[in-house]
Order: sequence, then C-alpha cells, then structure tokens
Amino acid sequence: MRFQPLTTALAVGVSAHLAQAAGLHDAAVAKGLLYFGTATDNPELTNTSYVTQLNNTGDFGQITPGNSQKWDSTEPSQNEFSFTKGDVIADLADANDQKLRCHNLVWHQQLPNWVSSGSWTNETLTAVLQNHITNVVKHYKGRCYAWDVVNEALADDGSYRDSIWYKTIGEAYIPIAFAAAAAADPDVKLYYNDYSIEWGGSKSTGAQNIVKLIQSYGGKIDGVGLQAHFTVGQTPARKDLASNLKAFTDLGVEVAYTEVDVRMKTPATDANLQQQSTEFANIVGACLDTEGCVGVTIWDWTDKYSWVPSTFPGYGAACPWDENFEKKPAYQGILEVLGGEASASTSVSASASAPETTSAHQHQPQLFFRYHLLHCGRFFYFFQLSQHYFGHLFQHFLRHSFCFFIGYAN
Repeated sequence: MRFQPLTTALAVGVSAHLAQAAGLHDAAVAKGLLYFGTATDNPELTNTSYVTQLNNTGDFGQITPGNSQKWDSTEPSQNEFSFTKGDVIADLADANDQKLRCHNLVWHQQLPNWVSSGSWTNETLTAVLQNHITNVVKHYKGRCYAWDVVNEALADDGSYRDSIWYKTIGEAYIPIAFAAAAAADPDVKLYYNDYSIEWGGSKSTGAQNIVKLIQSYGGKIDGVGLQAHFTVGQTPARKDLASNLKAFTDLGVEVAYTEVDVRMKTPATDANLQQQSTEFANIVGACLDTEGCVGVTIWDWTDKYSWVPSTFPGYGAACPWDENFEKKPAYQGILEVLGGEASASTSVSASASAPETTSAHQHQPQLFFRYHLLHCGRFFYFFQLSQHYFGHLFQHFLRHSFCFFIGYAN
C-alpha cells in the first residue's frame, strides 16, 4: 500500500500526544456530530488568553456571535447598516475554519428605539422586517452554517409573546421572516431558537407548532435551536431530553443545543460542580442519542464572561471553564460522554462518570489496515498537533486528504 509507510510513521509519532491533543469538538466529530462550539462576544476578544482558547479548534469547531449580529448592532438607524462587530467574529471563524452560527434576525429584545417605538401598520412593519433580514443575510451570505431567524417568539406558557412583531403583524411575521431569509441566502440553514423548549410541555409544543406553521406556508425551516439554559439539579434526565429532541426531528427538521450553560448558587461547591458535570454530559448525551441532532454550543466557555451572574443574582459558575480559564469537572464530563480522554493540562479532579452512550451517530468504519489510531473520526485529534508543528495549511491538507489516503469513507 503506497501510503502505509507515511501513515505508520504518523501513528507512531503522535500516539503519545493524543490525550493532550483531544478536545471537545474533535471528540464530537468522532461521534458523528458536526460540531461542538461556543458563543463569544466582541469585548472579550481583547483578552489574548481568552482568544488563544477560542482559537483552539480541538475544543471549538463552531462559534456564535453573542450580540454583534442582533438588530441594535446591525441596523441602529433605519436603513443604515453596520456590520463591523459581526464581521470581526465572522473573520475569526473563517481564519480558524470554524462553522459560524449566525444569531439572530428577529427578536423582541435589543431592538433600536426606531423599531420598538415606531408607529407601524402591518404593511409598514412587514416591509421593515423584510428589508432588515434581506440586507443582513445577504451581507453574510455563504459565511453562516445557520441563521437563528426568529428568536424567542413564545411566552413561557407556550403562547405567542406579546411583541411588537406579533401585535402588529400577527403570527404571520414568523413565516414572513423565514421566507425573506431563504430568499436572501438559499443555502444557509434556517432555525427557530428558544429557551425552555428542552423538555415536553406547552412551550415545546408551541415551538413544534411554529415549525408546522412555517411548513404550512410552504416555507423553509431547517432546524430548531434549543437554548438549554439550566440550573444544577433541575436539568431533565437524558432520556427525557432525547425524547423531546425526537419530537422536533419527527417534523423533518434538525436540532441543536445552541446556548448551553448550567448555573448554580455561588460560591460553587464540589458537590454542585460534580452534579453540573453529570448534567452537561446528559445534555450532550441526549444530542448523541438523537438522529438529527447536529451539535452543541455552550453560551461562552468561561465563567469570566458568562451572562449568568448579571441576569440571575447569586448564581454563576455556569460554564465548563472557570474564571481563570481552568477546566472544571464539566469539561471532563462532556469529554467522557463523547468518548474522549482527559487533557493532561486540566487542573481539576475527574468528574463523576457520565452515562454510557449508545449513539445513533456512531459509524462502523472499515479500514484497509489495523491501526485504531487511523479511524478518521479519531484521527482529527492529530490535526491540532499538525497545526502546532506544521501550520494551518498542512492541517487543512490533512483534514481533506487523509481519509482518502487510507481508504475510509464516512
């Protein structure tokens, strides 16, 4: 076999480094997911230590702009668009070959005053809505994996939220928004995104009805984003999370966990950190258990920049890394449920064992020779090492060529 000497040498040369090189995204891809990712925001991009970890594509194969693509940032004055902040994060994703989940086009919050306080009719507000979506989506055309087109259209009881959109246009604003986004970029995935739809109940049913509403208009909806902002001790069981995901995929759409964090009362205790680890593992495990769940995004990766303390006084410690960028037990819990190994760099103790996984995403690879290292999903662990020693171009070459060399097909 022509390439066997090279692959044998690579197997021997990197085997000792795999545990250190493995990351959350690498492990997620090896299990059949498209990505494991994180949100970020422009203010923290001035912190070089933060950016170094954000650029770690072993952990993060996808990023979401937390605020810089929302209406108040992109169209602060009517028909005057600004993409500077959003472009910074899009450029970062491009440079790292990370998927970009674009967020969001229509929401009841973070609207500029000219929208929220305007005197609108159905016709005039519909035109504003369509114009905004068309301009923003066209600007990022070809750069986003998905757009959260409509965000949080439901009240907590599952009825429509009494927003300016619903009060002025009615429920039709939702399919109108999806139609405008589809026209502006026919190739991007279009999502409805909301919180408290992660378990069965009236709000989950309401979100399912939104999918059906868009479909009844003949519109395109590709996915539902379940935000998954949880509190330690109140996260649903893994089987219940998976059952709820399936209720959405049965409608013909994909699903993703889009804003995951698990908050606790502060200061954090060892017991709560261990429970948090189990609950992060259950969330990720539910995605693995569900055919059509494509990925998991945490709502920033470090407690230093979490939104939780300012929104829920007395709570925090919601992310897999602490305020000093040290991995918490949650990191290990996620990695274990994904079938990975602990990084040698972590300074925290091992978490409680994550539930055993039987994944609908797992593949049965066929190789022409017996090197377990060279399972292509697992071989992504080598890419981080290749980037460190040989640079991004060689990493990119390996990513797209190595599976062909060894005769493997996903």
